[in-house]
Amino acid sequence: MASTADFRNGLVLNYNNELHVITEFQHVKPGKGPAFVRTKMRNIKTGRTIDNTFNAGVKVETARVEQRPHQFLYKDDYGYNFMDNSTFEQVVIPEAMLPFADLMKEGQEVTILMHAETEMPLTAELPTTVDLMVTYTEPGLRGDTATNTLKPATVETGARIQVPLFIDTDTKIRIKTSDYSYVERVK
Repeated sequence: MASTADFRNGLVLNYNNELHVITEFQHVKPGKGPAFVRTKMRNIKTGRTIDNTFNAGVKVETARVEQRPHQFLYKDDYGYNFMDNSTFEQVVIPEAMLPFADLMKEGQEVTILMHAETEMPLTAELPTTVDLMVTYTEPGLRGDTATNTLKPATVETGARIQVPLFIDTDTKIRIKTSDYSYVERVK
């Protein structure tokens, strides 16, 4: 059991008999009335996000999860296959449980959240940034750099992101995995 004071991003709660991970939370102390915590939680099984408000100090049931390093191997009809780096066991996670599946390439290191009691994989997390090669983008117009305009680009994994005009095909770029935003060029 944990109280609302223990809330943090990534905390897994057993809410309405389903596992939810907290993606955002905000402690609110209005001028009139009791304090409360406003949260956004993502259902681990379905991927749906819900908003919920908890009164301050309320006890909630947490789920015990472990973070284990894995390596992405390949995708097949059953889902995405990962290998545990220490035991070499393979785990399959359906695509619906991976919100960033189009940013993973073979050999990518990920962290898989495992439910401690059932040893069931819940979801996988990429590092905060990934480096990928741009496979296609329209050529940028020379001299059109006064504004902060962006253009669409396709990277080697098939994901489409917005990049600045000076990025060309066959350029390696760093992408922020939380919002698919361009960070910088990689040498």
